[in-house]
This record gives sequence, structure tokens and C-alpha cells, in this order.
Amino acid sequence: MTNSILLHEVSPDLLKEIIQVTVKNELENFSKSLPENSSDELLTRQETCDLLKIDSSTLWHWTNKGKVTCYGIANRRYYKRSEIMDCLTQLKTIHDQSK
Repeated sequence: MTNSILLHEVSPDLLKEIIQVTVKNELENFSKSLPENSSDELLTRQETCDLLKIDSSTLWHWTNKGKVTCYGIANRRYYKRSEIMDCLTQLKTIHDQSK
């Protein structure tokens, strides 16, 4: 048995509208299923380096200069994903303003 869809008396515009509404609803349902605080996810030093595609010594220098903030638990260091992304946005804004 093959799966098939038969469209009878459906205009291209109506089909387009049906698809748009369906996709919009599915995206809304998907976004509701995501955790609300996913941007406050804590990243390890290695995960932060991988995200930024930098060396750990660069991350260390940025942390010491106050460009990024780290949080400590015992002798481990973590970085908030949301703060890392905010730093990237700020750098892009500064770069765009200098043009």
C-alpha cells in the first residue's frame, strides 16, 4: 500500500495557506516544548571554547580582563550561554558602529 494524497478542487493559494498554517502551528508547539531557561545553561570551559572556537588560553585572558564572566563551583569554572551570546552580540554591534 502506498501513501498518497489526493487534492481535489484545491487551488494553489489555498494549498499554500494550509501549509503555512500547519507549519506555523507545529513550530509554536515545538517552541513550547523547549525548556524556558535554556539560555541560562551553564557551559564548561571546554564547551565555551568549542562554542566560541577559541583556545582555552584566550578564554582565560578574556575572563581575567572581564570580557566574559565565569562562575565557580568548587574548583570548576562555568560560563552562562546567554552571557556568552550577549558578549558576541555586543561585539558585533560595536563592529557595525565603526563602519
